[in-house]
Amino acid sequence: MADYETMTTHSHTHHPISKDSLLQAINTIIQLHFEKTLEKKHSVDLQKKQLHSHFQLFFLFLALIFASLVQSTRLHCRHVWIPIGLISLSHLIFYVAVAQTLRCINGFKYQRRCHKLTLGLATERLRQVKMRGDGNEDVAGDEFEIHYQEPPETYFGKFKRNWALYFGFLILIYGFMVSSSVVILCF
Repeated sequence: MADYETMTTHSHTHHPISKDSLLQAINTIIQLHFEKTLEKKHSVDLQKKQLHSHFQLFFLFLALIFASLVQSTRLHCRHVWIPIGLISLSHLIFYVAVAQTLRCINGFKYQRRCHKLTLGLATERLRQVKMRGDGNEDVAGDEFEIHYQEPPETYFGKFKRNWALYFGFLILIYGFMVSSSVVILCF
């Protein structure tokens, strides 16, 4: 037991490091997390552009189906399953594409939030080190250790609202297209 206590005492000893080294290390952490924050923002922007292009293609396809229904003289009520099948298939494909894109967007937003929180912590630690004095004295590096920060569990509620918004809209469009197909062909 005594050997264990001496081992743990030696493994938890604080090694002093110079203030300049600590400042340099914290500045490196700040720079890294700042760059990662910008990188994740750029990734989110690219995914949003992709999501908008999915929406444009989807609505163009729905407009073509709707225009062909309105102009068709050969389709009748007994053929209503054809446009409904096409609409259902297109909605399913669009659902999968939007789900994948939203998953990427939410992942990048989560990672960006983690980097922002860690950046804020590192900036606060940098301020604390600078306020400790102007000398080049040694400081205990362990007390200024910076761990990767994660947002609270409530942060995920934001993502759930986005999912609900997009898929509620998708269901609304699906209902409108199916009902308009039935009305155009059967009445």
